[in-house]
Amino acid sequence: MDWAKIFIYDTTWLFGVEILIRATLMFVLIILFLRFTGKRGVRQLSIFELTILLSLGSIAGDPMFTEDLPIIQALIIMSVVILLYRLCTWAMMKYQPLEYLLEGRAIYIVEDGMLVLDKVKKGKMSHDEFFAEMRQQGVEHLGQVRTGLLETDGTFSVLLNAPEDTEYGLPLFPKQYQATEQVKPDIYYACMHCGYVDYISKKDQLCPRCEDSCHDWATALVSEIVR
Repeated sequence: MDWAKIFIYDTTWLFGVEILIRATLMFVLIILFLRFTGKRGVRQLSIFELTILLSLGSIAGDPMFTEDLPIIQALIIMSVVILLYRLCTWAMMKYQPLEYLLEGRAIYIVEDGMLVLDKVKKGKMSHDEFFAEMRQQGVEHLGQVRTGLLETDGTFSVLLNAPEDTEYGLPLFPKQYQATEQVKPDIYYACMHCGYVDYISKKDQLCPRCEDSCHDWATALVSEIVR
């Protein structure tokens, strides 16, 4: 096997230096673009902005190592992309439907301590994703949550119940999020699929809120949130 052909082929020292210069220039341009958008991280990017960022990466990639592709072409294309981004941002501020089209809408994931069923069924957010977001905000169970929103940039916003308004809710930590093996009287149980809380008579009782599609129950918690 010719290792020199795999790693070097016909690359000259002069073109190696040119690649170094090209890559540095394109890297600087990408950083300037990100600063221009005013975003502090990928987590804050909407789908529209992420699309722009991916386009930018594609534009910047080829001029880094393609010898017959002048950087001025990439600069022109990047300038057009930045201009279009600014125009779209301005238009979204003027026309709400366009903003919904390009940015999307915030989605209600939790209401009154229970998961919003149509969003769960449509797979808008998996249980693991949701539980992880809640745990990172110090939430132990759904009874502590009044409203939970999945924002357009992927972040999760939560309105908590006041301590005195805390209700029984579905546990979110793995040790407590376990299907019960023995039903005890006078204890609330929460549906592991939607968070519906009720007394049950048997461990495989069907959840009325899930339209008879779930029969797994975990012991509900009622502890107040600790801040």
